[in-house]
Amino acid sequence: MSPAIADLLRATARDRKSFIVMAVPRLAGKSTVLHAMVSERPRKAPLRTVAEDGDDIDKLLAQSRGGYIVIPEISRGAHAPGYIWGAPVRRIFQAVGAGTSLAVALHAPGPEEAFDIICHGCAVPDSDASKISVARRHGLFLGGTRGTIASSRRRTRVVDEPHLASGR
Repeated sequence: MSPAIADLLRATARDRKSFIVMAVPRLAGKSTVLHAMVSERPRKAPLRTVAEDGDDIDKLLAQSRGGYIVIPEISRGAHAPGYIWGAPVRRIFQAVGAGTSLAVALHAPGPEEAFDIICHGCAVPDSDASKISVARRHGLFLGGTRGTIASSRRRTRVVDEPHLASGR
């Protein structure tokens, strides 16, 4: 990861902006990047993680006010604690922005696919999905882009950079 990208990701968490980290294949490091980012949040900002800190979404949202709520994975399958889909995802996205920021990981090759999972798969309204400020694509891939993904209602900064297939 370049120093400029690392600085942008640190600033994202320090400014308590909501973000997603997406990756393919599995074990590409998306959770590692997500945890590194939220560790840069302001020292007194709370951090609550779905399943790790409980399953009562409303209680987690209240406890994360002024900080972050983390969704370990948006996934149809409950393969591990904190993997959620549908109504719980919608509830969290609905509440984000009123003093609470969101950090989420998911398997997707790019931002268009990630927002398709969020908006069409989980039926999150575009107005709630627009609360995501930064989308970090992470993993072993060729090529790279920096820019903005936009729909008529959503603008999200896309952050990635070229990597060699060997991961260097």
